[in-house]
Amino acid sequence: MIKVGMVDFDTSHVVAFTQRINHVDVDSEQWVNGAKVTLGCPGESLLSPERIPGFTQQMQTYGIPLVDTPEEIIGHVDAVMVESVDGSVHYDRTLPFLEAGIPIFIDKPLACSLEHAKAIAALAKERNVPIFSASSLRYAPEVVKTQKAQGTEGKIVGAEVYTTATQHPRNPGLFHYGIHGVETLYALMGPGCQSVWATSNKDTDVISGIWYDGRIGTLRGIRKGHSGFGFTAYHDKSIVRTSINTNFIYREILKKIIKMFETGEPPIDISESIEIIAFIEATARSANNHGSKTELAYIFEEE
Repeated sequence: MIKVGMVDFDTSHVVAFTQRINHVDVDSEQWVNGAKVTLGCPGESLLSPERIPGFTQQMQTYGIPLVDTPEEIIGHVDAVMVESVDGSVHYDRTLPFLEAGIPIFIDKPLACSLEHAKAIAALAKERNVPIFSASSLRYAPEVVKTQKAQGTEGKIVGAEVYTTATQHPRNPGLFHYGIHGVETLYALMGPGCQSVWATSNKDTDVISGIWYDGRIGTLRGIRKGHSGFGFTAYHDKSIVRTSINTNFIYREILKKIIKMFETGEPPIDISESIEIIAFIEATARSANNHGSKTELAYIFEEE
């Protein structure tokens, strides 16, 4: 049984993930096996500090012992989940665990800068530590089914994704809620985006990206009117249009997280997560430059 430490309680994911891992206060169809949350650190938050007391109380109700600092978790767990909703602190949060060689799941976003994302990946590689970062939308049943359908319906030659895209200055642009849509787009299209064109105002983002093989993917971020998550996938032989049901997305991503903790093999390569950060940064540069074509910095740097 993998012993898991949970860090930073400023998001509902802390409670929702613990319920599913520890089989408490949630229907059995949501349970995930193979691990147990055994220690937690409520931490601090500059994004949503008001949420920490309530989630801390719930974790205490579930019998989770708490410590004052993340470093106190080291030596008492087999793996760590960094849950800070504020992506700008993820480098600092992961640093002590990477140095200690502890496998880490970093909740989305991996980071709020390409510099921090690459630094996390470099240290993980140096210390041979498995790391994984993703939105749970990546593993929505509709997304997974469409990925698998490529065996019969042919390759996905393009995709359009829509997503709720509320914003926060601590997670600028698509780093906050829009990242769910970016992750969905990448789950369908795969890595390899070369350039983007972005238009944004206070209500909406519309982003088109062209991949190296000529395929085009589009994202619509919604801040006004009815919102939600969904996509259209264009296969060689068919077109799939669907909304995304979020009922089981936490269960599905937790299966991937725990499997990584058990095997040391991340479900996606960290290079794809870094490219997602580069994609989001490029969309901001494009939108700030009147929608001009903007190349992803990560793709054109020597590794």
